[in-house]
Amino acid sequence: MRHKKAGRQFGRDTSSRRAMLRNLTANLITHERIETTDAKAKELRRVAERLITKATRLGKVAYTAHGELSPGDRARRLHAERLVGSYIPRWGVATDGKKVDIVAKVMIELSKRFEGRPGGYTRIIKLGPRRGDSAPMSLIEFIDAPALEDAPTQATEPVTAAEPAAPATTAG
Repeated sequence: MRHKKAGRQFGRDTSSRRAMLRNLTANLITHERIETTDAKAKELRRVAERLITKATRLGKVAYTAHGELSPGDRARRLHAERLVGSYIPRWGVATDGKKVDIVAKVMIELSKRFEGRPGGYTRIIKLGPRRGDSAPMSLIEFIDAPALEDAPTQATEPVTAAEPAAPATTAG
């Protein structure tokens, strides 16, 4: 019987599994959209939404300037920051190479964005099997993430047949 054994094992020991989920969560928060397997996406959703909920439960305290808070609110915010920071790394690197403070992004940006929303901050979109091993793949993203940029089409510039190409001259 598997009583009180919630969560997937992924064939890993506890520390490896925890490290994998920490890194996936940090990447999701940094990039706001990542591609992973279905099972990892479903476990990642549990972890990421719990961290965001810790910040959103603070309300306006989470994103108010530090100097404007009362000592009690500062303590509440510091406690929430330390809880979030104890699970995910403090710094990440965005796609453009800039250093991102992940904990501050959760506390300020994401808590403000999802204020008043009672959970359900992420969505999982199934992509189909992976080419190499046919593992089911998914895209996990925040529900209000910007839309994906479509790949440029083959003909980006209109082709005009009115101008013939100039003949190539050879120097000889």
